Amino acid sequence: MLGTAIYAFGLHYFVIANELMEGGITGIALLLNYIFHFPPSLTTLVINIPLFYLGLKVLGKQTMINTIVGTVSLSFFLWIMEQLIHSGWLVPFRSEHDYFLATAYAGLTLGVGLGLVFRYGGTTGGSDIIATIGRRYLGWSMGQVVLAFDCLVIGSAFFFIPKEKILYTFVVVFITSKVIDIIIEGAYAARSFTIITDQAEEIAAKITETMDRGATLIPAVGAFSKTHKNMVYCVVSRQEMKRLKDLARSIDPRAFIIINEVHDVVGEGFKPE
Repeated sequence: MLGTAIYAFGLHYFVIANELMEGGITGIALLLNYIFHFPPSLTTLVINIPLFYLGLKVLGKQTMINTIVGTVSLSFFLWIMEQLIHSGWLVPFRSEHDYFLATAYAGLTLGVGLGLVFRYGGTTGGSDIIATIGRRYLGWSMGQVVLAFDCLVIGSAFFFIPKEKILYTFVVVFITSKVIDIIIEGAYAARSFTIITDQAEEIAAKITETMDRGATLIPAVGAFSKTHKNMVYCVVSRQEMKRLKDLARSIDPRAFIIINEVHDVVGEGFKPE
């Protein structure tokens, strides 16, 4: 519900106020609002009702309960925003010339809102149902699925919305998709090290002793030399990257070091479950 409240705020305060677009069912609702002045709070709910059947068949009962809660709460908070704007309690951010700030903050607020909804197992209906199915059964990033589906819907708005605002809208959607992935995967970006060396035990001991980080020894065999040795696997924060590289090099200058980005780390030394 917090996620849908943030999303509804961003939609009215930044997107609708500047006649930008959105993707999915919300984008269709915005088009109906711009052309026929239908309130988005009503159209998003009406259009989503037929999709509940698909969600129930594919996602199961519990997920559909979360979806219905998300969809209804989104319509409710959109209605709240409409009332606040109509009564003058909320004055939307309207840009007269430069839409950059509206675009940036629209992407941020929409991404945070949808990211919270997705992270805790809900959807707001429409393309969110498709994105949830894609992540669960195909392993796709939800941000990527939302981005592709939204581009399809937004592309159809070229007939009704000025091209300049459509292009700004694509920026909004891109920022939204990136923020969604950050919220879902975790904003904490750590680095994992895989160190292939003849001094694996010594390096692992030094990591534990001097850096207070855990290290794992993984048995390995050289494909060409057939030599048996251990690899060192360790996860550290970005600030500790140089320190770990220097440590490994000081023990074995010929060590082969592989560094990968890690989006979310749960466990001792990082963050609890």
